[in-house]
Amino acid sequence: MTAKTAAKTSPPAPAEEAARGYDPVALARSLASAAEKSAKLIGEFATKQAASGKSMLADELGIGKAFLELAAQLMANPVKLAESQMTLWWDYMNLWQSSLMKMMGAPAAPVAAPSKSDKRFRHEDWEQHVLFDFVKQSYLITARWMHGQVASVEGLDDKTRRKVDFYTRQYIDALAPSNFALTNPEVFRETVATGGQNLVRGLHNLLDDIERGNGQLKISMTDPKAFELGVNIATTPGKVVYRNELMELIQYAPTTAKVAKRPLLVVPPWINKFYILDLREKNSFVKWCTDQGMTTFIVSWVNPDARLADAGFDRYLADGTLAALDAIAEATGEREVNALGYCLGGTLLAATLGHMAARRDRRIVSATFMTSLIDFRATGELEVFIDEAQVASLERKMEGRGYLEGSEMANTFNMLRANDLIWSFVINNYLLGRDPFPFDLLHWNGDATRMPARMHSFYLRNMYMENRLAKPGGITLCDTPIDLAKVTVPTYFASAIEDHIAPWKATYYGPKAMSGKTRFVLSGSGHIAGMINPPAAAKYCYWTNAALPSTPDQWLATAAQHEGSWWPDWTKWVAAHGGKQVAARIPGKGGLKALGDAPGTYVRMRADT
Repeated sequence: MTAKTAAKTSPPAPAEEAARGYDPVALARSLASAAEKSAKLIGEFATKQAASGKSMLADELGIGKAFLELAAQLMANPVKLAESQMTLWWDYMNLWQSSLMKMMGAPAAPVAAPSKSDKRFRHEDWEQHVLFDFVKQSYLITARWMHGQVASVEGLDDKTRRKVDFYTRQYIDALAPSNFALTNPEVFRETVATGGQNLVRGLHNLLDDIERGNGQLKISMTDPKAFELGVNIATTPGKVVYRNELMELIQYAPTTAKVAKRPLLVVPPWINKFYILDLREKNSFVKWCTDQGMTTFIVSWVNPDARLADAGFDRYLADGTLAALDAIAEATGEREVNALGYCLGGTLLAATLGHMAARRDRRIVSATFMTSLIDFRATGELEVFIDEAQVASLERKMEGRGYLEGSEMANTFNMLRANDLIWSFVINNYLLGRDPFPFDLLHWNGDATRMPARMHSFYLRNMYMENRLAKPGGITLCDTPIDLAKVTVPTYFASAIEDHIAPWKATYYGPKAMSGKTRFVLSGSGHIAGMINPPAAAKYCYWTNAALPSTPDQWLATAAQHEGSWWPDWTKWVAAHGGKQVAARIPGKGGLKALGDAPGTYVRMRADT
């Protein structure tokens, strides 16, 4: 939609409405505009469906089959089902009695209450208004009953049980009363106050998001115009000093007169872009590293298209980590480095260490892993999306275009935290009719990247499905069998206790796959906030334990808790492997010339344009 069109079709802003009062003519005009846009989008969607030959009834995720099995097992035990229904009925009777007492002004304890971390019911009317309190508790009672039914059913295999549990929770979250205009007190009040203009604005926001997603809903999580790379995000000064078809290597400008002799190589994931590590000055991990006297290099992966369809995992090793090591040696004259991998970048770093161990290559003297899966024995809720049928379906989709769409991966991750990453924006954008708040982290989250078909298929099958990286000789990369047991470099593992992407109880087994001395640290919060946690923020906490017992629960039971960020702990650890102090190195003044300013050109390639 062009700026000119937007000016014609967008409803008036709330400030304008307040200034001139409720205008039924403007409301009717806005509704007519929305209807016209809606009809256009529906027509385009129907045309695309017909052209692609897709069936609306296809069950590629196997959800229907899983719930048929669930229904069969439920009906096989009618006595237990009847008992459960009686419990539900009794809870409803208690709720009626409690609500009647509250209507008469008598104190009444709630029959069901949301958890303290549940943000959906924080508006005061959920507690103080009898009707909304009744709606809330009725929903919580039903949700508790429904989830309990699924969790307690017998006779399902583990994969089916996890699948029905996950999608039942998705269904429960979707039907929350907070997601509907008439049962959300905040939306109800806003609708009365604006004469429905909030819903009209929300409809325009919805249609704009569908149009932006080329027929699929792509929820706006933040104002896309609020941030510009190199201006107010990804601003740490540096130079691109090396580039190949797969990545750019950025060397950051020093902020200290002296630096550690051994540079730091940072390997981010290519599922998302590197600047999660360099959002803004106050929370930039990259800037923290330079301020601690490290010559910091970071890999910026290309956003691949069909030309890189055949790029495999070994290509990311050869043209990624190994090429970066060669470039650093040329740029600084230093062969030995400390390396850090984040998420999938850590998985690649582990594979690189296995390759180097087999080749007796000792250029990496220490390795840090941030929320990185190496042993994939228990990968959490992502397992719901990864089985033979679903991976085969995904491979068929990738075969035609040569890559996985970034939006498809983003949708999967968003479903893991649906209330925070889907429904909260439905309420704000579509029901309240408000613009999303500018937020650097959500801007990065919406800047999705594609995945080459060959690499992604290899990754899902060999690691998630078969856990072959943790097995000696389980995978071969660049003609070299990988045996992590031969890796003897010291390692530092940082994981997050609330991580839903790389669960810490799975990352805990990573250091056990290697043979070097290790330090395992557990941070508070989740996959992103637990890692991007600068000390100045004084948030969360972290746990340490010098021992590495057989299970993660044993580790946590005897771990010491510390306030604040784990970054200083890691800095002290990595400094011991940094070598002597040398004069600071200026990007582009060494053996490699500057090819351009940070954050480079590859990071600017968007998947949605």
